[in-house]
Amino acid sequence: MAERKVQLVGVDTMQLLGFNDANLQLIEDRFAATITVRGDQVTVRGSEGDTAKVERIFKELIYILNKNGNLAPNDVDTVIDLVTVNGSSPETPREIAADDSDYAILYTKVGIIKPRTPGQKAYVQQVRKNDIVFAIGPAGTGKTYLAVAMAIAALKNRDVTKVVLARPAVEAGENLGFLPGDLQDKVDPYLRPLYDALDDMLSGEKFRSYMEKRIIEIVPLAYMRGRTLHNAFVILDEAQNATAMQMKMFLTRLGAHSRAVITGDITQIDLPQSTVSGLVQIQEILRSVQGVGFTYFDRNDVVRHRLVKDIIDAYDRFNSANGGARKNAEPKPPKHIEQPSA
Repeated sequence: MAERKVQLVGVDTMQLLGFNDANLQLIEDRFAATITVRGDQVTVRGSEGDTAKVERIFKELIYILNKNGNLAPNDVDTVIDLVTVNGSSPETPREIAADDSDYAILYTKVGIIKPRTPGQKAYVQQVRKNDIVFAIGPAGTGKTYLAVAMAIAALKNRDVTKVVLARPAVEAGENLGFLPGDLQDKVDPYLRPLYDALDDMLSGEKFRSYMEKRIIEIVPLAYMRGRTLHNAFVILDEAQNATAMQMKMFLTRLGAHSRAVITGDITQIDLPQSTVSGLVQIQEILRSVQGVGFTYFDRNDVVRHRLVKDIIDAYDRFNSANGGARKNAEPKPPKHIEQPSA
């Protein structure tokens, strides 16, 4: 039985432990350790490994609390996951938790948007150094949310004059005509995740103004045909549902001083079995092209509810037991592809 102590001098204990000790309970549920709080001291008892991790978690949460003045809803889960994955190493969690200018993307009404995992950090670096970046990985890894944040940041910094967000409306298909309303009403449900992300980043008035002036456009992928986009930040979301021809069409829309981010999950392809996903094919076509970056996420980059990781693992086990995932999603590439030297 090991024992470790963490001092809480100068710390807002109520914020650290959470309402009704919710944060404390969350930590205890994840580790085989007993945590006791007496005055300005936390005592952790349990196995050597778990006590070291819990001590690290408290130190990281205290660091975030002192740095930001509060703990965001996801901070506790994120720090627990980082320490669980990386052990009690002091570098990685502190590096991600730090609110430094190198990795802060956007300051919004919901707080500072920044990468929270090593995979997200690599993603941000890829977007900053390449004109075209592909982000491939499971749900909940922040692919779309961070892309939208980087687009809005580029708009506010006047690096671009326009943001265009597109999605294939594959699920609508032949049933689109049966939905009520005009064409915009019919496609809006498929674009809703993009609206949700923007709602976190812009005031309602600013968002409406940008939409009315067409500074921000949210459109089905089919609307991109025939266009040339100069000085724009263009995002294609759910790209696994774009065909090979649609992918080529999208990528050739880029004009001068434009950049593109393409996101998708090759394990969730809704195209007919006989149709090759453009996102799967493009990995071979553009793998060695200078200025094109690829970032691959895995379960360790999930920043949603902790059960999302378990769901992803359950599906992976199911696919392995049943002969593997859909062939359209193979082969699975390495997590990160470094760019070739010039």
